[in-house]
Amino acid sequence: MPDPARSSGTSSPSAPWDSPADWSLMPQTYPKAHGLLDGKVTLVTAAAGAGIGYATARRCAEEGATVVVSDRHERRLAAAAEALTELIGVKPLAVPCDVTSEAQVLALFDAAVEAHGRLDVVVNNAGLGGTAPLAEMTDEQWHTVVDVTLTGTMRCTRAALRQMITQGSGVIVNNASVLGWRAQPGQAHYAAAKAGVMALTRCVALEAAEHGVRVNAVAPSLAVHPHLAKVSGEELLAELAAKEAFGRSAEPWEVANVIVFLASGYSSYMTGEVISVSCQHP
Repeated sequence: MPDPARSSGTSSPSAPWDSPADWSLMPQTYPKAHGLLDGKVTLVTAAAGAGIGYATARRCAEEGATVVVSDRHERRLAAAAEALTELIGVKPLAVPCDVTSEAQVLALFDAAVEAHGRLDVVVNNAGLGGTAPLAEMTDEQWHTVVDVTLTGTMRCTRAALRQMITQGSGVIVNNASVLGWRAQPGQAHYAAAKAGVMALTRCVALEAAEHGVRVNAVAPSLAVHPHLAKVSGEELLAELAAKEAFGRSAEPWEVANVIVFLASGYSSYMTGEVISVSCQHP
């Protein structure tokens, strides 16, 4: 697994930034841990690979959480668990799960509660993208993206709520996208699914509040990692990055920082909110 601290600059430039073109030089310093999630049992879906899911699992572990990781790719999940073991000295529970399967989702949550007795934080990170103009999109393409991204988030949120309502406490953080607000050609299925995640978050937050459970979401704009770079063209990524205020994409751990904040007590009076990890909120 790549070390975010090594992939980001940590030194400050010698002169102020004079133009937006220089903002991309702003240093991204990997944060020190502050024990924000000490003792919290935290489950993260789609936590394999080098994207937001693994970055979130790592940041949660660094902040003191007991982490449970899941992904449908068993080999990559095992690698992520091994990397976390090297980091924190304790092997996390790793449970393969395809969020399009209700049986697998229930097995994941049962395993987490059986192992740790409770579930304090659930981060629903699983999502699936793709590019296709709607006039050329097949029903299968539409349903596949929506089933993973929206319905999968619903399945995991539902399972989390059943446990957290029983406990009388808990936090759910969903991974949405600025495309839930913003239009982009070829993204009708993904944007619709992410807008659905936002609506799901707001509605469930009202249902869960009386039980002491908070539900929020993050909406990242562009967080580039190796898998995204592989499936997206360099030209498109460069074009999207140029539209960002800092002239660059986010590091996955920069999105994870906001997820940790929402999972922690620092956001104790926030629920039903969708936080844009970007300046691009419309």
